[in-house]
Amino acid sequence: MGKFNFRALLLLSCGHLAVDTFQGALPAVLPFLKDNLGLSYTLAGLIIIVANISSSVIQPFFGKLADRKDTYMLLPLGAFLAGAGFCALPLARNFLLVMLFSALSGLGISAFHPAAFKTARFFTGERPATGMSVFSVGGNAGMALGPFLAISLIHYRGFSALGWMGVITILFVSSVLILRHTLDVPARGAGASPGGAASGPGAARLALLVIVCIIILRTWTMYCLMTYVPFYHINFLRGNPIFAAKLVSLFLVGGAAGTLLGAPLADRLGHRFWLRVSMLGDTLLFPLILRARGPALFAIVILFGFMLVSTFPVTIVMGQNLFPQSTGVASGFMSGFAIGTGGIGVTALGVVADHFGVPRP
Repeated sequence: MGKFNFRALLLLSCGHLAVDTFQGALPAVLPFLKDNLGLSYTLAGLIIIVANISSSVIQPFFGKLADRKDTYMLLPLGAFLAGAGFCALPLARNFLLVMLFSALSGLGISAFHPAAFKTARFFTGERPATGMSVFSVGGNAGMALGPFLAISLIHYRGFSALGWMGVITILFVSSVLILRHTLDVPARGAGASPGGAASGPGAARLALLVIVCIIILRTWTMYCLMTYVPFYHINFLRGNPIFAAKLVSLFLVGGAAGTLLGAPLADRLGHRFWLRVSMLGDTLLFPLILRARGPALFAIVILFGFMLVSTFPVTIVMGQNLFPQSTGVASGFMSGFAIGTGGIGVTALGVVADHFGVPRP
């Protein structure tokens, strides 16, 4: 375990921002893909689930690869594929091509995350949750930037302008290749953590299962809000697409703030305690999203995002602590498999919307 290295964490955080910008932008552009290709809500949701499978569910495979050898090149390669697949969406003329490009982008996201989480853990020192929050906030910022940037480009320049988002990828890939020495990690010891695993393999696996279930529920809520809030405001409330994008972005901005402020609190108050506080807060705030209007809606969306996403770096660290010699695989399960499985809820909700409809105001 190395010392706390803010410079290395900041570089990795920039990569996290670049990659997750495309992950956050995909749900926001679904209404336009749906209209352009005449898709049903179920098919629109299927795009998300395919993107989640390729970007999340298979991450443990890349995590296993990261635990076995030096996988530094997965960082620029993953970022490149994530951007290339997304930026190719305007070229898709049918549903199958949309699925192909979404899967390609997802594959890049999946390749990047386990290697980046493992590398970041080496530079967190004695403040694992706080250090991981520095890295994670880049992803939160990217998820928040993606919807607003994508819809703004479409609104002002047309759907074909999405290709300009590739500039973000080019900047990070160039930076990480030039500053490679900043991320030098010894071949051995990069995945070690100061603590040990649970009392035995069985206890560690059971604890991991509980954390995975929590992440699935958290992700289900998060992705359903990100995906269907734009649909509701654009198609049924006949609202401004920019307003819908603002709601999604504000939700994720709140999550970014929660990541930075929640992790230090979790280091001080205890990881399990902070998980309980977050889950209780989310339960109380969620019904208010459906009733609030105007500035109150903005405030509640930000606070809900704060509480919901604040535990993300905490659950990553908890999983890594359970398997200190396999941080790549643990990270893949925490940031990939659990999140991707939770994304299945997007398709399930799409089936419900197609069957029962969405009531008009």
